[in-house]
Amino acid sequence: MQFKVKSALTVLAAASLLAAWAKRRNRRTGSGSRRSSAPAAAAAAVVKIGHVGPTSGAIAHLGKDNENGARLAVEELNAEGVMIEGKKVTIELMTEDDAADPKQGTAVAQKLADAKVAGVVGHLNSGTTIPASKIYSDAGIPQISPSATNPKYTRQGFKTAFRLVADDVHLGSTLGKYAVGTLKGKAIAVIDDRTAYGQGVAEEFTKAVEGAGGKVVAKEFTTDKATDFNSILTTIKGKKPDVVFFGGMDAVAGPMLKQMKSLGIKAKFMGGDGICSTELVKLGGDAIADDQVFCAEAGGVEGEAKAGMEEFKTKFKTKFNADVQVYAPYVYDAVKIMVAAMVKANSSDPVKYLPVLAATTDYKGVTGPVSFDEKGDIKNGALTLKTVRGGKLETLAVIR
Repeated sequence: MQFKVKSALTVLAAASLLAAWAKRRNRRTGSGSRRSSAPAAAAAAVVKIGHVGPTSGAIAHLGKDNENGARLAVEELNAEGVMIEGKKVTIELMTEDDAADPKQGTAVAQKLADAKVAGVVGHLNSGTTIPASKIYSDAGIPQISPSATNPKYTRQGFKTAFRLVADDVHLGSTLGKYAVGTLKGKAIAVIDDRTAYGQGVAEEFTKAVEGAGGKVVAKEFTTDKATDFNSILTTIKGKKPDVVFFGGMDAVAGPMLKQMKSLGIKAKFMGGDGICSTELVKLGGDAIADDQVFCAEAGGVEGEAKAGMEEFKTKFKTKFNADVQVYAPYVYDAVKIMVAAMVKANSSDPVKYLPVLAATTDYKGVTGPVSFDEKGDIKNGALTLKTVRGGKLETLAVIR
């Protein structure tokens, strides 16, 4: 009898010790019954959207501009409250740096695919956007590029690829006609940086110049990392051009303009949206005379839509203490268009919201109304022709 009592007491003591240990463990790890459901509920209420741009390297200023556009959109969406499947969700932005390098671009694209993001906004450059688009397509992840203009991007047959700006066919064609028709260029030199964007827009520009009856007297190329252009510029100088077109980005165009001045080349300087930034004005400095530089930004607003764009620029400046470079408004719209499609589909599952995204019609963005065609290109995309006057970019015209 005594043995049985002692055994019972021993069992009770062991049970008490086990319960106490379990209670302490739950307090430390949060694995108690009341706490265990909280992380699961939080995870289910988070929608991940990726953003990719070059936030390191020569055009990091453009990549950061894009990333900030995405951050502003996500901040506003979370403040307003997004309801999907009857519950409030939190949009989480996953940012990656592709350094404008195709290999790094595909690596971060795979990283986002593995993280099972609901969608991706990016990349900035055509050279990174195009190879990354195959990875997103294979994973079934919708991708909206705010700035890639090479036509190939949306001509691969991927149902997941969308673009918010006019492509190089429209961009290069408009600039080529402008060079001949408005600037009266008779001898035109063309330089490109051998990237998918730079070479693509230069080829379309050349076609348009020749189609308009103009003469291309020189075709030269450099790289997107070059800093010395004296050799090609000396060759071009001998051709006596009145217009020099550069297919590339502002980080190369700025130093090129300085070297053109030092060599006494007084030709007009033209380029696409890659040079149409406030940074070009800083990089070119006093090498840029009034009405010497002409560029086309892939996009543009008119009439009442201007008020929305100005409001965005003010909010952006207040938030980040920086002026918009080029593409931030398009990134901002891309994030909001993607989330609007999720809300309308009542799901963040790409399989369910992708058809809704593709059917986007007249979405009222800060960049103007957005509708996609069957390829994923923006319908009736605008171009904004600009020049530099008094050390600032000024709009000449919006062309559709």
